[in-house]
Amino acid sequence: MSRPSRLQRQILSLYRELLRAGRGKPGAEARVRAEFRQHACLPRSDVLRIEYLYRRGRRQLQLLRSGHATAMGAFVRQRSPTQESSGAGAPGTQPDNGDGPRNPLDGMRSPETSPDGR
Repeated sequence: MSRPSRLQRQILSLYRELLRAGRGKPGAEARVRAEFRQHACLPRSDVLRIEYLYRRGRRQLQLLRSGHATAMGAFVRQRSPTQESSGAGAPGTQPDNGDGPRNPLDGMRSPETSPDGR
């Protein structure tokens, strides 16, 4: 196998630094591992996205190292058991099909406007 590229070495270094900075902070190590696993399948050719994620990780590292961070978590939308079984969301919203982020105003229209925009 060939030697790791400079970017690969930087990313591995960032991973280790994030794990070290997250020690003792609830949820930090698990979150770091989950983020890196989630993006591990990115193709090597997607350099722009990889560099973006690297910069984002650097910013998160700075936040973790600052004295203000006491824990690390993620915002997740909680679903009630009735919503999971029926697949229904809040009134006026479309069900989440897992395709990624949606615009919260997608299902909202002005009452005066017809669906074809006339």
